[in-house]
Amino acid sequence: MITLYPIVDCHCHIYPEKIAAKAVESIGKFYDLPMTYNGTASEMIEKRREAGITHSVVFSVATKPSQVRSINEFIASEVGALPGLTGLGTAHPASEDQRADIDRIVTLGLKGVKLHPDIQGFALDDPRCFEIYELCRERGLLLLLHLGDLRYDYSNPNRLIPVLKKFDGLKIVGAHLGGWSLWKKAQEELCRFRNFSVDCSSSLAFMSSEDAKAIIRAYGAERVLFGTDYPMWEFKKELERFFDLGLSDEENRLILYKNSAEIFGIAL
Repeated sequence: MITLYPIVDCHCHIYPEKIAAKAVESIGKFYDLPMTYNGTASEMIEKRREAGITHSVVFSVATKPSQVRSINEFIASEVGALPGLTGLGTAHPASEDQRADIDRIVTLGLKGVKLHPDIQGFALDDPRCFEIYELCRERGLLLLLHLGDLRYDYSNPNRLIPVLKKFDGLKIVGAHLGGWSLWKKAQEELCRFRNFSVDCSSSLAFMSSEDAKAIIRAYGAERVLFGTDYPMWEFKKELERFFDLGLSDEENRLILYKNSAEIFGIAL
């Protein structure tokens, strides 16, 4: 696919080669969805090039506190070794030393923290998370949050709204148009918060182009980022779904690279 401008994919999960197959299989079972790719950064770079994607924001999440340090070291090492990557760290509310974890993320040059409450097993408004949020605000790190799942009540809008109100100086990006599997409800409840942006990963396949365009424009194109949820969906197909929305050229530019470049500090 040939495009006229750079494309940033702001939502990519990557794993060490020795555990990638198991991790990808686990995600597929969690969502009961087929997975397209193998979850390694090297494959991601090869396949994104074929689709015309030029930069990726990469991360993984810790399902227990003991994994935090090793995951953050892994993400930083991949960012340092491979082209066109920006990395986010992980954190866990049960960690014994949140400040040390966040300080290490900063030292490693990672740009923020990715949390997935449904997989990690905590609610977004759990008071134990507040130290993570405050430390991110203090250190200028953004939060990329998995949001939404009708099967659980960890990351739905009712859990995020108190966080947005309490931490109004914290940059928060909500994955999956702000609420996977409850997109319209999320848009209605969350688009009023100006410290909140969304990515469109794992969303466009589940709704009509008309509904997706309406949600994007409710937030405003200046607050929407393109993401594929690698390794779940085929890059080319996700880009086709996006361009089929029929947004304006300026909306496309904002969503495909301008917003991510600003939010993540990516030089393109």
